[in-house]
Amino acid sequence: MAGEPQDDCLFCKIVSGTIPATIVRETETTVAFRDINPQAPTHILVIPKAHHQDAAALASAAPEIAADVLRETRAVADEEKLESYRVVFNTGSGAGQTVWHAHAHVLGGRGMEWPPG
Repeated sequence: MAGEPQDDCLFCKIVSGTIPATIVRETETTVAFRDINPQAPTHILVIPKAHHQDAAALASAAPEIAADVLRETRAVADEEKLESYRVVFNTGSGAGQTVWHAHAHVLGGRGMEWPPG
């Protein structure tokens, strides 16, 4: 069920504390932690504590939590002193989503090319 923790979800296990992560911020509705395979000098994931498959599902089911996730990307960037940064939501395997729990990537600390991918 949407919003409920999933036993087989890596990010749900990080939220519950059963899998460790380098947490940089936490709110009532979100957790932000360093990516274990960083693609930039700063690469932090911001996730909702509630389980939703992807960003589109999160936005449909809980727009207020989707807004919290986006607000936290800014807070993370500010704390990391990033003058510019990129926020990426991969939705679906063709877009590179590998963990089926909505999450935003905050990437910074180097120039970003356009178009991405």
